[in-house]
Amino acid sequence: MTSQRTRQRLIERLFAKGIRDPRVMECFMKVPRHIFVDEALGHKAYEDIAVPIGYGQTLSQPYIVARMSELVLAAPHHERILEIGTGSGFQTSVLAHLVDEIYSVERIKPLQLKARERLRLQKLYNVRLKLDDGFLGWPDAGPFDVIIGTAAPDSPPQSLLDQLVPDGGQLILPVGAAEQYLTVVERQGDEFTERRIEPVHFVPMLAGIQTGETDTLRL
Repeated sequence: MTSQRTRQRLIERLFAKGIRDPRVMECFMKVPRHIFVDEALGHKAYEDIAVPIGYGQTLSQPYIVARMSELVLAAPHHERILEIGTGSGFQTSVLAHLVDEIYSVERIKPLQLKARERLRLQKLYNVRLKLDDGFLGWPDAGPFDVIIGTAAPDSPPQSLLDQLVPDGGQLILPVGAAEQYLTVVERQGDEFTERRIEPVHFVPMLAGIQTGETDTLRL
């Protein structure tokens, strides 16, 4: 299941769907996707499908993780990243190989703790984690070159747009309710331009913290 051959087959599927950045492909060979799913679902880890991780959340389809990672790397600046929705920590892990610093906010404490252990296991120490309402972002650590969201709000939250660097900062996230689109919003000063990338299906972005109190974790 975890052989190089298995991972290579996933890479071939991603290439067939249009993923081209070699840095992203290399991450999918490096990051052990099977550690991000329950053992009972381990046989599905390298399939190009979303996998449930509990608490009504999912580990995103590899293609979507790869596509969003390519969009991050295509942004004018991508040294400091804010991720809304740590989830399993898989997207976090991929980005940690690609950027200098990543800050990640999660609202569900058990998911955050599991993600932290997976990040430690991989020795990815350029990540900071925070338990908080994703709509709030992480203003004390901003501004950010890119903010990436792994859950879908009805519209791009102004609170997150305000935390982008003013010279080309980008918000990359799914937007919509019944009909969702992966969307990129770019900031230039006080002006924001929005473009749709492709249809997607994500869990909704919810306000508040499900359990525990707001805190910040270092790896």
